Amino acid sequence: MTRAHTQCGPKDPCPTYPYNPLTGECAITDATTFTLSAFATNGANPLFPVTFMTVGACSTELLFLGKFPKDSWGIAAMSRLPESLPTQIASTFKLPNQFALCLPRTGGTGAAIFGGGPFQLMASPQPVELAQDLRQNQIPFVKNPGNGAYYLRVHGINVNSQPVSLPAGALDLDPSSGEGGVMLSTTQQYVVSVEGVATYTSLRSDLYRALHNAFNAATSAIPRATAVEPFQLCYQASAALGYAAVPNVDLLLDNGRTWSIPGSDSLVQVDGNTVCFAFQEMTALIRVPHSSPAVAFGGYQLEDHLLLFDLDKETFAFSGPLAGIRTSCSNFNFTMGST
Repeated sequence: MTRAHTQCGPKDPCPTYPYNPLTGECAITDATTFTLSAFATNGANPLFPVTFMTVGACSTELLFLGKFPKDSWGIAAMSRLPESLPTQIASTFKLPNQFALCLPRTGGTGAAIFGGGPFQLMASPQPVELAQDLRQNQIPFVKNPGNGAYYLRVHGINVNSQPVSLPAGALDLDPSSGEGGVMLSTTQQYVVSVEGVATYTSLRSDLYRALHNAFNAATSAIPRATAVEPFQLCYQASAALGYAAVPNVDLLLDNGRTWSIPGSDSLVQVDGNTVCFAFQEMTALIRVPHSSPAVAFGGYQLEDHLLLFDLDKETFAFSGPLAGIRTSCSNFNFTMGST
């Protein structure tokens, strides 16, 4: 995230503070403008290229060198703050201040779409359009006064439809201190596994232990394997357990909504013989700057879900696993269309 002082004159340098969310390191430099390019879309496929100016910051190689995944060259701030990329694009093109994010599984191609839908993905037996359903099922996101991240109000966690025993208010965000809460995070900590490089949901120690114990009990019939760091609960891949046989982890949200995390999102294959429970205990090595959330909901659990953020209405919507409707984030049609 890059933050700039708002009192800079048109000819004055404006100090900014580039920040690497993968390492927690920060630097100081001046704000600058640079050109980005993208494609306009009708929601079904790209139409024509567009270029536009954005405000951002360049930083030293020391801050970023060797810290990013292969072929990446910087950070796009997607927060709810005024300097974020979605807000700049909405202002430049006079669009609704909304964006959709679809993170692919390893090796796939995802998409970030700014300004609203439709959002059409190729599927069998015919393409599916998701924008209307998402707009009818939005929930308010919670704002932390200490940062620009997105928080969800989570009332409880179930494993195999049974409540995980948690203290009252254990998942709440304290609006005065900015502590606690359930934060969406795609950059909280990278872990390398057979499936690639990803971030995984981490929980405060007391919450992690309760979830670990509940999932351990619900999967007691599955043969265990030696734990592989940073994971603490692992199974023999040869047990042919099948992700579908693993109980769901359910987050109980506002408006009676449930975010169900199936086996494909709660387990990760770490080597040829081992799959592990893809949740981590929050430690000092898992950095969440400018806050101490109770849960940092990681990118691995967000992959192959279509997420819609409406910054004007301060709401959030999610599709659920796209595999359930026989499609994926890689199934946006990137073939050029006509205007």
